[in-house]
Amino acid sequence: MKLYGIKTCGSVRKAIKFFKENKIEFELIDFKKTTVGEDEINYWLEKVSIDTLFNNRGTKYRTLKLKELNLDDKAKKEWLIKENILIKRPVIEYKNDVFVAFDEEKYKTIFI
Repeated sequence: MKLYGIKTCGSVRKAIKFFKENKIEFELIDFKKTTVGEDEINYWLEKVSIDTLFNNRGTKYRTLKLKELNLDDKAKKEWLIKENILIKRPVIEYKNDVFVAFDEEKYKTIFI
């Protein structure tokens, strides 16, 4: 299992805590240390929608004033590639599937 995110992100910390408490092994890929490229983002977009993956509530989104640009799906994808911080977190790759965001109840049904 791969868990993508940022160590300081609250949702990522909750996911890490959940996995550790349930003795589930994972590999953490930190967006601040490892850039996720177009191939990985394309793979995720085969599994989830762009609106699921694109974080339009975060600080980076507001700082870049992206709401004013009224982005279409293609532009959102380009921004995700350029600025991995815009990816909603955590992103989890598990058994040929992709899960986005922390949801403890959902995690219990999927990972335990």
